[in-house]
Amino acid sequence: METVAGTVTHDPPPTTGGPPGKPLIVTEDAELLDDLLRLCAAAGATPEVHHGVPKPRGSWETAPLVLVGDDAARRVRGAARRRGVVLVGRDQDDSGVWRRAVEIGADHVLMLPDGEPWLVDRIADVAEGVGRPALTVGVIGGRGGAGASTLACALAVTSAREGLRTLLVDADPLGGGLDVLLGGETAEGLRWPAFAASRGRVGGGALEESLPHLHALRVLSWDRGDCVAIPPQAVRAVLAAARRRGGTVVVDLPRRIDDGVAEALAQLDLGLLVVPAELRAVAAAGRVASAVGMILRDLRVAVRGPYSPGLDDREVARLLGLPLAGEVPAESALLRPNGGKAPPGAAARGPLARFCKEFWARALVETAGP
Repeated sequence: METVAGTVTHDPPPTTGGPPGKPLIVTEDAELLDDLLRLCAAAGATPEVHHGVPKPRGSWETAPLVLVGDDAARRVRGAARRRGVVLVGRDQDDSGVWRRAVEIGADHVLMLPDGEPWLVDRIADVAEGVGRPALTVGVIGGRGGAGASTLACALAVTSAREGLRTLLVDADPLGGGLDVLLGGETAEGLRWPAFAASRGRVGGGALEESLPHLHALRVLSWDRGDCVAIPPQAVRAVLAAARRRGGTVVVDLPRRIDDGVAEALAQLDLGLLVVPAELRAVAAAGRVASAVGMILRDLRVAVRGPYSPGLDDREVARLLGLPLAGEVPAESALLRPNGGKAPPGAAARGPLARFCKEFWARALVETAGP
């Protein structure tokens, strides 16, 4: 159990895979009820309200989140024990609140108004039906022209083809736009500048619906305007919303590490450093790896041929001191002048798609929780 007096990170409540349920509020305190209804509205949730344990008790047992006013603790003392119960009070100096929380099996004790940001986040998780967060993978080039954007697109296209909810994020404002690489520069939907003022919490469902839909995935890219930087607070809000939707998120990263890119790196589960197998590229990649490794713990090297004499994929990984993710194969269709009609990885039986499918199979198993 923990007490909450401000914004606190937390694991989302468990979900059953069905539609989101309604939070349950139990209180007779009119002022507290007004505050809780206001917070539910801010989070986009419509709660069920009772003065005591509901009869029959179905909603007590099935609600994804139960908010019990401190005034109602005595009335719910005999209810079945369950996860997701929060005891809500106002008196910071009332030491008895801990005893009452234990008596009703509460997971958290929350004091208003200080705990409001945390509670809005928790209620919004319920409203969105949050489950396991997305596996989030960043791709960064060891040097210019390494093929990081091509690999990022191929990973996203492959993930979508495997039936996973997929979001491809273009974090490189000077890269020309991943929507262009996917053939969707004119597709309707919002681009990064529309989110530059985002703070706090961004709704995951609203974010997903607002973005261009290309090749069975959603894409967050750049427009053709002058905006070349997004504040780190906005990057944090947008990527956190994307992760809450589950599935996979692929982030194409620039080699220049500014505050916004650092925020993106902090949200990743793992990173792939794409390195051509030549000595100058390995030297440049070493500097990139050093900077990225200060933020991202799990960085792996993806080696791209052709190979310079004396180099192979294992030797490149050894020189960089990084785990080897594998050899990124070339896809001949991408090398032809008209090869841009289909996105990277579109050929399901092509070598690049096979590499990406094998990567996802391993990564999803490695990151699966108990």
